[in-house]
Amino acid sequence: MNDLSRPEWQPDTELVHGGVLRSQFGETSEALFLTQGYVYPSAEAAEARFKGDDPGFVYSRYANPTVAMFEERMRLLEGAEAARGTASGMAAVATALMSIVSAGDHIVAAKALFGSCLYIIEDLLPRFGVAYTLVDGKDLDAWRKAMRENTRAVFLESPTNPTLEIVDIAGVSKIAHEAGALVVVDNVFATPLLQRPLQLGADVVVYSATKHIDGQGRCLAGVVLGTSEFIEKAHTFLKHTGPSLSPFNAWVMLKGLETLPLRVERQTASAARLADLLASHRNVTRTLYPGRKDHPQHELALRQMGSGATMIAFEVKGGKEGAFKVANALRLIKISNNLGDAKSLITHPATTTHQRLTPEVRASLGIGEGMLRLSVGIEAVDDLLADLGRALDAA
Repeated sequence: MNDLSRPEWQPDTELVHGGVLRSQFGETSEALFLTQGYVYPSAEAAEARFKGDDPGFVYSRYANPTVAMFEERMRLLEGAEAARGTASGMAAVATALMSIVSAGDHIVAAKALFGSCLYIIEDLLPRFGVAYTLVDGKDLDAWRKAMRENTRAVFLESPTNPTLEIVDIAGVSKIAHEAGALVVVDNVFATPLLQRPLQLGADVVVYSATKHIDGQGRCLAGVVLGTSEFIEKAHTFLKHTGPSLSPFNAWVMLKGLETLPLRVERQTASAARLADLLASHRNVTRTLYPGRKDHPQHELALRQMGSGATMIAFEVKGGKEGAFKVANALRLIKISNNLGDAKSLITHPATTTHQRLTPEVRASLGIGEGMLRLSVGIEAVDDLLADLGRALDAA
């Protein structure tokens, strides 16, 4: 097999050709290796493989040729030293954090996080003696004050889900590194095309590849990226605990990566127009889109991402009843908790993705009962504008 990646290729080209391994058959598409194990030419070869003296494959829970292609393509795109695929985005988050902290350690994280991430930090890790502090992610002084001598990890997402707050990754990374902590960034909303956390100072990047990377609602997947030393720790955790990426899902992700630039460009352009419609509509009380000048952190968003990306949050009149009325009136845009899909999807965070949070916590994060999160797809923007306009008019 030959690795066809070339360091001089542009990102769009890497996403089509990067990391490809060809078998003796010379297939055009990446090969799908559906196997749980491997055979060896001799007992001596098997011994060498298990000792690590021979770099070949031993078991697909450890590594697989199709999964390796996905990992290498993501590594090239992110500019990381190494990458490891996982069974889901939450497996990536858990793997990253569990590869850093031990009993007696401390984590600092932004308050505005996906519900399952909060579960890991607030409920799961404390069972094993890991303390935590949650801070306002926008406030660099809050990050600085939260650091302790035993702080080993910092975790954040930017833009946040669902309120689209922007965290200063470079600023937080500087503070964390001065305290001796590693910075883990969930980059799922921005995608690796619009934001490069490693270049901004982060140490580890995680993705739910289920979202934009697949982009067509087909499979679950995740990926962890960082230094070779860190990914070796992540690899050890994964191979012994089992949340590894399946070869079939990895193959689907490879196909999704080929069209990622086309989709993100279209989604971002459409999101900007939809955000303008929302901001001007009489039944919308608040519109949050990083690409608009009225976003509180518009300048920081442009510095970090270069655009407003593909997601919008907005608040409608009438609280939960008003939000449900708008969502139910949509015909083209579908109700779903997923995001980053080729299809436009709308979510009511207070009753779905962030339902486990108390009303008080949701209110403190700016997640109102009337808030809706819109993931913009690749449909004709005029059709999306018409669908959303009709639904809002009916509210």
